Amino acid sequence: MIKILVNAALPYANGSLHLGHIAGAYLSPDIFVRFNRMIGNEVMFISGSDEYGTPITISAEKQHITPEEIAEKFHREFLETFSSMDIKFDFFTRTSFKEHWKTAQEIFLDLLGKGFLSEKPMISPYCAKCGRFMPDRYIEGTCPYCGFKQARGDQCDECGRTLDPQELIDPRCVLCHETPEFRETSHFFLRLDLFQDRLTEWLEGKNFWRTNVLAFTRNFISSGLKERPITRDLDWGVPIPLEGYEHKRIYVWFEALIGYISGSKIYSEKIGKPDYWKEFYYGKDVKTYYFLGKDNIPFHTVIWPAILMGMGKINLPYDVPANEYLRFKGEQFSK
Repeated sequence: MIKILVNAALPYANGSLHLGHIAGAYLSPDIFVRFNRMIGNEVMFISGSDEYGTPITISAEKQHITPEEIAEKFHREFLETFSSMDIKFDFFTRTSFKEHWKTAQEIFLDLLGKGFLSEKPMISPYCAKCGRFMPDRYIEGTCPYCGFKQARGDQCDECGRTLDPQELIDPRCVLCHETPEFRETSHFFLRLDLFQDRLTEWLEGKNFWRTNVLAFTRNFISSGLKERPITRDLDWGVPIPLEGYEHKRIYVWFEALIGYISGSKIYSEKIGKPDYWKEFYYGKDVKTYYFLGKDNIPFHTVIWPAILMGMGKINLPYDVPANEYLRFKGEQFSK
């Protein structure tokens, strides 16, 4: 018997789940978990609602309600959807839980103290009409790599490439549709460049990964890893645990990944075994699996392993079985 940790990507709590989500990230791990338990393996199965970041705030602004109301509505709906499909997590967490804040802030400070985070100025899009910076989904434009016309400020959903807002062709504000200007602001960066060699070496032992996941990750790493900003000019999210940063928050794709750990901590407390989660993250003879859609590949095969490497002595992903998009008439099912 071995221990199996199964984490399914945390869905954004800004809209209903559809068949593409279920097929891409939740049905397959549920089957995988059931199989492993049938053959006697010890399994922990975690997912949860990703309640921060710009998808939530944009939905709230468009509907003239608060981000809290959006997150609460869809978290309840997620639970109902999974229950109706008999998909059973050991624990379905929320990134708004205080334990998550605490865990994310502790890891942020740990990496900062070790020199894996740095602070520096950067140029970010700013909407003069709306009077604010435009992180992530507040800005859209055409992807310079595949031509997708609704690429976001941090990633193109079509080709999966992570993006810098300045790369977008014909950028526009998603709320007022005005062309942004670019202004200087200060943020913390994850020094991915410091993990280039370690990630390359780690990836050499992953030839059993799915071809699409392995090829995408190899290309991403071989193109040269750069510092990546992990804070945002927002008021919604996990606060930066330092004085003077009251109006900035930790980037959702840094802290949401930590939801796997915080969720397993909360689950361990709930079952009366507070250190149980450590058996899966630090123990030997453990295999960790991350189930997700292809748009989440770089976050789970590059950024998350780098964070874990920075933390030290914690189990890295064994496999990341990411699925391609479910398509209908040649287009993404969700479109």
